[in-house]
Amino acid sequence: MKKTNLEYVRSVIFGIEDSLVSTTGLIAGLSVGADRKVVLLGGAVAIAIEALSMGAGEYLSDDAVQEIDKIKRHSQGPLLSGLLMLVSYFLAGLVPLLPVVFFNYPGSLIFSIVFALIGLFLLGYVKGKLIHVSPIKGGLKILFVGGMAALLGVLVGLVFKV
Repeated sequence: MKKTNLEYVRSVIFGIEDSLVSTTGLIAGLSVGADRKVVLLGGAVAIAIEALSMGAGEYLSDDAVQEIDKIKRHSQGPLLSGLLMLVSYFLAGLVPLLPVVFFNYPGSLIFSIVFALIGLFLLGYVKGKLIHVSPIKGGLKILFVGGMAALLGVLVGLVFKV
């Protein structure tokens, strides 16, 4: 792969991982602390705002690196990285949110967490394959991080239940 292609892969992996971890933690916390409408509203707002924020942040940071280091990148580099981050974050955020649309609590919470954790493991597995390290170790590492976020979300939701 070319260097720029690997940068795009990094943007997608980062977008998916961050979305699955943060959105699942948010939805888990809201699910145990509020009603379904609040979970749907909070999840939808978070996904939309965070996808835009992550995409813009990726674009701006890539653009700054390109300007500062005067590296020879394809002119679409920062824009494409930002767009990939936005799209991957948005789509991955739907993984834990859609069960809230289709199932009632507590099933929605269980499906949200399980689907997100499966997605995180698969992401780490694919990442491991791409960078030629243990796919199982890569999957478990990202799975652990996501599991901690979901657990923290549930604990905070229980403490601040409304």
